[in-house]
Amino acid sequence: MTLKKLTILPAGTEILLPAGSPLTEVEYETTQRLIPFGCRSGSCGACVVEVLEGFGSLGEPDDDELDFLEDLGRTGGDHRLACQCRLRGDATVRVADDI
Repeated sequence: MTLKKLTILPAGTEILLPAGSPLTEVEYETTQRLIPFGCRSGSCGACVVEVLEGFGSLGEPDDDELDFLEDLGRTGGDHRLACQCRLRGDATVRVADDI
């Protein structure tokens, strides 16, 4: 099993997850609420993150996710809904509330 590192800012917490894991697995790796997950279906916007490093390591966003991010005013290609991401390589994200 290959582990990939997810760094979550501003906490600076590093979490190792198996390659291909959904980012929602973060909740089971620590008692801290590092990313505020809501609906987990990509429709509430609670888990918006800015991807600082490793954008391609989180899989490709689909059109629905991109449209929703645009509705939230998060355009420019560096934001994702964490609930829609799978960790395929090392990445660093910042929780959108802290952007």
